[in-house]
Amino acid sequence: MIISAIAKFVSGGFEALLAIPFIGGSIVIFSGYSALGTALFLHIVTLLITFVYRTAKTPSVVGIVTSLLSAIPVVGWILHTITAIVLLISAVRDLAR
Repeated sequence: MIISAIAKFVSGGFEALLAIPFIGGSIVIFSGYSALGTALFLHIVTLLITFVYRTAKTPSVVGIVTSLLSAIPVVGWILHTITAIVLLISAVRDLAR
């Protein structure tokens, strides 16, 4: 369970970074949108880890959808914020197990 929580904390932290207004957008734009590809990769790895440890998969699926839709400026900010919250709450729950 701890590995699952760590993976969710890492991907949730990255989402939280991208959710910071102007800073997150700057990271995405100046990286040539590769930051979204990095987020997608993190969410896929986290999803695979959740299958192994049998923890909640929904936060990672939400993260994958966010990575695919977040190129839309305002929508991306809202999705990154929601995804960060969901992932971090799930990580805390994984630690409580």
